[in-house]
Amino acid sequence: MADEASGAQDFSTPGCGESPGMKDRTLHPPSATQVSGEMDKPLISCRLVDSDGSLAETPSEAPKVGILGSGDFARSLVTRLVGSGFSVVVGSRNPKRTAGLFPSAAQVTFQAEAVDSPDVIFVAMFREHYSSLCGLSDQLAGKILVDVPICSDHPEAKRAVSEMVQAMGFMPVDMGSLVSAREVEAMPLRLLPGWKVPALLALGLFIFFYIYNFVRDVLQPYVRDGKSKFYKLPVSVVNTTLPCVAYVLLSLVYLPGVLAAALQLHRGTKYRRFPDWLDHWLQHRKQIGLLSFFCAALHALYSFCLPLGRVNRYEVVNLAIKQVLANKSHLWIEEEVWRMEIYLSLGVLALGTLSQLAVTSLPSIANSLNWREFSFVQSTLGFVALVLSTLHTLTYGWTRAFEDSHYKFYLPPTFTLTLLVPCVVILAKGLFLLPCFRRKLSRIRRGWEKDGGVKFALPADHTLAQKTSHV
Repeated sequence: MADEASGAQDFSTPGCGESPGMKDRTLHPPSATQVSGEMDKPLISCRLVDSDGSLAETPSEAPKVGILGSGDFARSLVTRLVGSGFSVVVGSRNPKRTAGLFPSAAQVTFQAEAVDSPDVIFVAMFREHYSSLCGLSDQLAGKILVDVPICSDHPEAKRAVSEMVQAMGFMPVDMGSLVSAREVEAMPLRLLPGWKVPALLALGLFIFFYIYNFVRDVLQPYVRDGKSKFYKLPVSVVNTTLPCVAYVLLSLVYLPGVLAAALQLHRGTKYRRFPDWLDHWLQHRKQIGLLSFFCAALHALYSFCLPLGRVNRYEVVNLAIKQVLANKSHLWIEEEVWRMEIYLSLGVLALGTLSQLAVTSLPSIANSLNWREFSFVQSTLGFVALVLSTLHTLTYGWTRAFEDSHYKFYLPPTFTLTLLVPCVVILAKGLFLLPCFRRKLSRIRRGWEKDGGVKFALPADHTLAQKTSHV
């Protein structure tokens, strides 16, 4: 960020109560004419490169820039500035030790000497070292102090830094006034801000279905028959809960798309903004989908581990004893065999398709696909994964939804609850495939409007109207 102000008495140094950009400073940038004339230079000048590949000395008339700090960011910034034709002075607490880390064209000295001559000073150090700048208050007076985001209340300082950024080959982004500096600086320090809502959603679904399965599979046998099945809590109940969470999350990935299409059909245009709740929902679809894949993968791992437990071994032995006592030499139920084979096959196919969605969500993979390929994977294959998961759930439940013995404490089987949202999404998707809806929706997404034109309403407030962009 860059900032300037008049009056040396108001200067605030980082580490003396505020971080860079938190208060107005006595920073006076060079004139815009001088800066623009000096900045109109190529990004990489051929004369700056020696035959041995090292950076040569920068001409004395090059604009001078100071950098406080000698870490990785400072080294990258120095290399870019020197290659763009700037004269760079680096301020370090130990210049003798760090001088060899910088290009030969850069001057490495103590911090106090580095801030004397340059008009623009970059702060390239960690927050915990800001206190070392408290003694430089007088020397920094009348200069432009720059941190990474461009936030300032003074257009001259902002323009000077923006021109310098452009000369380095970057695109400057104006992050607003100085009051937004604290929030902008905190952005890189936030831990997964886009995952908070999806994670809470997944956690809430897991708690709900876990308690529901606990009541049905553990508490009901204990209350009714006195059987202790609390051993199911660590593995069996968790394994029954995970697919429910994964299935519902996957349906919640595609439900907002259905709602958005319905809104566009109702409004007859694609140019009106969605409600904020729907807009945020659409923006969180990637995170929700990845959490769905995570739960599905855990379900597969838990299922593989079930035969390894003592419970499964005891059940197999007990079943064999019962078969011997009943004098049955052959136990084979054709319907159950077919059901389980289809159930497992559909589950593997659903997990495999969901894996494709998760992989293509990675930026490195998504960047290698064009828009049509990415849309096909995320939309078409995603819907296929939802259909396969629905068939997987239906073959698991089979006829249990119609048998009274599976309604424990009058609660329906868990899989019947999970089918509600996915079936709505599948039915709505099928409805939009009808020609009457598909053609109209396609025309709307190509720019057609029911009213025949886009209308922009200006704010009633005259002050707001002056700030409105006219396109």
